[in-house]
Formats: sequence, structure tokens, C-alpha cells
Amino acid sequence: MLKKIPQQKVLFLDIETVPEVSNWNELPDDWKSLWTKKIERQLGEEETPEEFYGKRAGILAEFGKIICISCGIISEENKIRIKSFYGDNESQILKEFNEMLSGKYFGPDILLCAHNGKEFDFPFMARRMIINGIELPTALNIQGKKPWEIPHLDTMELWKFGDYKHYTSLNLLAAVLDIPTPKDDIDGSQVASVYYEDKDLERIKTYCEKDVLTVAQIFRKFRNETLLERE
Repeated sequence: MLKKIPQQKVLFLDIETVPEVSNWNELPDDWKSLWTKKIERQLGEEETPEEFYGKRAGILAEFGKIICISCGIISEENKIRIKSFYGDNESQILKEFNEMLSGKYFGPDILLCAHNGKEFDFPFMARRMIINGIELPTALNIQGKKPWEIPHLDTMELWKFGDYKHYTSLNLLAAVLDIPTPKDDIDGSQVASVYYEDKDLERIKTYCEKDVLTVAQIFRKFRNETLLERE
């Protein structure tokens, strides 16, 4: 089935997210209460809501924000072109991404592809767009659609082959499929500190773009095709 999908109609993407404020002390008291209620069942026996905020707030759309969206499209020459929307202004990032999806290049049949995208990237973007008062693009407006009508591909779901218990990280899947990935970069757990402490958005953008390339390479492997070069 994957072989039948025109690869130029697939937009590969990855997002980077951080807590909406840099630390627990910056949260208003009412939001501290909302956070505590939200995560109370997930806390370890000796773990505090403050400690858990630093670890998990960035992956919950109600308490986090997007600082980078990187996208890749495969050209007819089998090279991948990658573009990033990134910065401190989440609303602007989302608007620019939305405008790209609504532009002349992408039609209503565009497919979004990410690793664990159905559980994280796609719903996170949709929720943050609603929070920022941005109209959802067709590719993210899936309410009321049947599963086969939703224009989303997920490389982690494809690797599961129906085994819903199975979780495989992007790095592990790349290693299993013999896809070269950089070994000298940050990982997801470091993004918040690189953003708030180092203030190094360029490093985060580079990390995000490398993940987009890896997702596209995995897609090619699933189709038994040669790996891509970046434009």
C-alpha cells in the first residue's frame, strides 16, 4: 500500500516542544493547581508536582508550547528539501506552517508523516492552534472523519504491524534499519534546557531537521527504496 502513495504528496515533519514557562515558580497559583490535578495519578511515591513539571510539561499541549516545526518533502530527483518554522513566537510558527499547508504547492490530498505523530505531533499541533486562535488546516481537522479518511502516516504505527503494545523510538528504528543518524546531537530530554538556559534555537532547529530526515529515510526503507540525499 505504501508503494502506491506518491512520495511527493507526503510531508514529513517533526516538532520540538518545551514547557510554556521555564520553571515551576513562574506558574500562577491557579495553574499550579491545574497541573497538580492533571498529573496526580502519574506521580511517583516521592515525586513532587514541581519535579514532574520539569520532566513532562513540555509534552502536554495544555502546559507546553511549540518552538520548532521542521518539514521535509521529497523531490522528483529523490532528494529531500527541509524547511523549518521556529522561534519564540509560537503563534507565528503555527500561522506560517498553516499558510504553507494552505498554499498553492500543497493540495487537499497532502499526507502528514511523523514518528509517533498520531499520538503526539499531530494532536499537539492541533491543540496549540486552537489555543492560539488559529483555524485548523484540512490535514489536522480530523474530527468526525473515519480512520481511513485521516491523512496521517505514522512510522511507529507502521512498524507495529498491529501490535498495539509495541513502542519503538525513532533512534532505535533507524538503527535496526541501518539508517545512519548523527551521534553528536542533543536528545528530546535536553530541548527545554537548550531553549531556556542556552537560548540556542539554531541547535534545536538542526536537531529537529535531522529527525525529519530520519523519518523520511524510514519511509523509504519501508518501501524498499534507496536512502535520500538532502538538497
